[in-house]
Amino acid sequence: TGPNGSGKSTLLRVVAGLLPVAEGTIVLEGGGEEWPTPRSAAHFLGHQNGMKTALTVEENLVFWRQFNGEPHLEPDEALDMVGLGDIGHLPFGYLSTGQKRRVSIARLLVSYRPLWLLDEPTAGLDAASEAQFAELMQVHLEDGGMIMAATHLPLGLDGAQELRMGGNVR
Repeated sequence: TGPNGSGKSTLLRVVAGLLPVAEGTIVLEGGGEEWPTPRSAAHFLGHQNGMKTALTVEENLVFWRQFNGEPHLEPDEALDMVGLGDIGHLPFGYLSTGQKRRVSIARLLVSYRPLWLLDEPTAGLDAASEAQFAELMQVHLEDGGMIMAATHLPLGLDGAQELRMGGNVR
């Protein structure tokens, strides 16, 4: 956690391999040959949802499932897990802000990555969707996964450790 401009999003982007490391190294202990770098082991869910507005919800999820490899849930199963099982046929651009965010959360479920990098993951979600996402995150953790999240509000995760960031990133 931390104030705006303290480096939360920047840290997640560095771990995801989207920005270069300015100094030092980032190591994923226990990743082995399957996950040699944090970047290879991570899903990144940023402020943008990472979906094409003209494609249907299902087409977007099929794309991400194939692009990422390591298939996990089928798109319709992932949509059911986020409470959107009946909208796979709709263009992503037709959805509400909260529905778009939940589809982006479903993207985490269609291909497996042990590390979820989440930047304000509950932005745009209502209370029921936040609770549902907290359950999905808890299951991911119980299955041996890891979550690194930048947020202003608690995510409701058992045993979460908080790193408070301060100052401004330049």
